[in-house]
Amino acid sequence: MLDFHLNRLQGTFQLDATLKVPARGVTALFGRSGSGKTSILRLIAGLERLDHGHLRLAGECLAGGEDNVFVPAHRRQLGVVFQEPRLFPHYTVRGNLCYGMPRALTPGKRQENRNRLHEMVALLGIEDLLARMPGQLSGGEARRVAIGRALLSRPRMLLLDEPLTGLDGARKQELLQYISRLAREIEIPILFVSHDTRELFAVADRLALVDNGRITASGEIGDMLSRLDLAPQTGRYEAGSLLSAEVLSHDDDWQLTRLGLGAGLSLQLARLAMPVGRRVRLRLRARDISIALKTPEHTSLRNVLPAVIHEIETERGHASAELVLGIAGQRVRARVDRLVCQELGLKVGLGVKALISSVALSGPDVISLDASADAPEPSSGSAAQAVSNTASDSSTDSSLTAKPSAPDTKNR
Repeated sequence: MLDFHLNRLQGTFQLDATLKVPARGVTALFGRSGSGKTSILRLIAGLERLDHGHLRLAGECLAGGEDNVFVPAHRRQLGVVFQEPRLFPHYTVRGNLCYGMPRALTPGKRQENRNRLHEMVALLGIEDLLARMPGQLSGGEARRVAIGRALLSRPRMLLLDEPLTGLDGARKQELLQYISRLAREIEIPILFVSHDTRELFAVADRLALVDNGRITASGEIGDMLSRLDLAPQTGRYEAGSLLSAEVLSHDDDWQLTRLGLGAGLSLQLARLAMPVGRRVRLRLRARDISIALKTPEHTSLRNVLPAVIHEIETERGHASAELVLGIAGQRVRARVDRLVCQELGLKVGLGVKALISSVALSGPDVISLDASADAPEPSSGSAAQAVSNTASDSSTDSSLTAKPSAPDTKNR
């Protein structure tokens, strides 16, 4: 577990943030630009010093405390990936990956390093990139290599500072899949900085909201996103909910997939490339849910679910009202016109029907929760062969036994 209270005055900006990060999973720091997210990350990484407070990882004090400890960045064993990959331009992808690996002075240790390299290459799907130079990589590929290099250094924690910045939609979605897969398969905590709610839906297990240098709220992401009082910080347009579900069946004739929500309820959406039985997390946008008092007839909406209204929030100056519904024991946000609330007589405790269009849901809204990821898998033996091919070259094999020198270690 990471436990911190970080206090630092930076010019006129006062940072005073407190949080406990679980020992596993992805905790996201979310807030507008300039709220203090990156400052928190830099203090954790040891790139800046605290004025007051403490920083403890797995019980070890890394900064502050009664003795005003300060463990230098290179001794904290943290993997850090910044917005820019910062790969060494004169090394191949394989050389960059091997740079962070511990020295291997015995045959046994060298084989252990090869095995770890093979596993990381397979996990990130970069077996075809090992011989390339950084200048030959796309933005998403370079970031995957940077994440792999950080993990091969055997970090106690992984810090990701907006690693998707500047990527186009397709590359961003691809890297989100890899990060989600990574979080399920490694045994260390990940702190993920973002200001994009769509990224949070895809990868985060827990959410900490950062505003004006303070962490104003934190908790499980599903609970946080369904809280109406946090709407000003989590955003209104992309506001929604995360539902736990399971793939029940596929209809190949009509290209539809049915997801089970529990309590005998299910919904349909465009066919997913996931096997039956796969546990998933489904994102529902509040603006994509309509409300009816009874099941409508002759409608194009495929999904009609029984629900109970738990909360209603209206605000003068806004045409819409925010609702929290209970569906199959899960909290779901919905947004309707304030006038509709009055006309339908909506109130807390009322049973209603939640109408959800299958067209409004798509593949990126469904995140796999099982160990086998939906990110592209390497072909059988391809990663091992790629590692073996490069390892057979004596000029590169030395990178498995000792760290190569770098012209500028500040960029590491």
